[in-house]
Amino acid sequence: MEHKKKFALITGATSGIGLELAKLFAQDHSNLILVARDEQKLNATAEMLKAEGVEVVTISTDLFIAGNAQEVYHQVSALALHVEILVNDAGQGVYGKFTDNELDRELDIIQLNISSLVTLTKLFLKDMVSRGSGKILNVASVAGKAPGPYQAVYHGTKAFVHSFNEAIRNELKDTGVSVTSLLPGATDTDFFNKADMLESKIVQQGELADPAVVAKDGYEALLAGKDMVVSGFKNKVQVALGNLTPDSMQAAQMEKVQEPTDTKKKS
Repeated sequence: MEHKKKFALITGATSGIGLELAKLFAQDHSNLILVARDEQKLNATAEMLKAEGVEVVTISTDLFIAGNAQEVYHQVSALALHVEILVNDAGQGVYGKFTDNELDRELDIIQLNISSLVTLTKLFLKDMVSRGSGKILNVASVAGKAPGPYQAVYHGTKAFVHSFNEAIRNELKDTGVSVTSLLPGATDTDFFNKADMLESKIVQQGELADPAVVAKDGYEALLAGKDMVVSGFKNKVQVALGNLTPDSMQAAQMEKVQEPTDTKKKS
């Protein structure tokens, strides 16, 4: 295995935090495997990153679909590529009251945010442990630290991801493999558009973080082998205070932040 070129595999790699992470890896001369749905965007992103003098492999697939995460692993294995770093960035939310949202869409969110992430982590992690080296960055969220009215399923999935990260990290001590949990706050990406959340107060009235800054925080924590990083001072304070605040109170606070600017729209 050691004679093979080493690669970092990044899901959700054509926009937002995933794209900014890909840029950081390329600037540090890391070869890349980029995974995303849109083949045209993948190809354009690959061409941009190749300018840094790195090799870029693209895999166009929809991780909302069960079985596609396994297929990503099989494609990488068939190419005999050595994945030294795995970044599970792909994730999505859906906005609205739980009773109003479509069940199928919420189940798709669970498939993407949890099932695909767990699958890719499981498969690539086994290879890393057998080699005795590797790093994984799983993107959670400060949303996972508090119940989230109007995004109940999304917050729940991110709570799972962070808890999962911390658990397997403990299991992996002394293996040479580390798992890092990245917890961004609200970030200026296409997330809110895809979640149909543009009318929420957090978007209309809040401050959205720069995805490049979030990516840098995650990248540095990953390379340092840290267990987790909360990106942004305000988010660090929010998480610290949340550890002392009852869940019911956090839910009420989050409802005020995430409700629509016109509350009649989601009532």
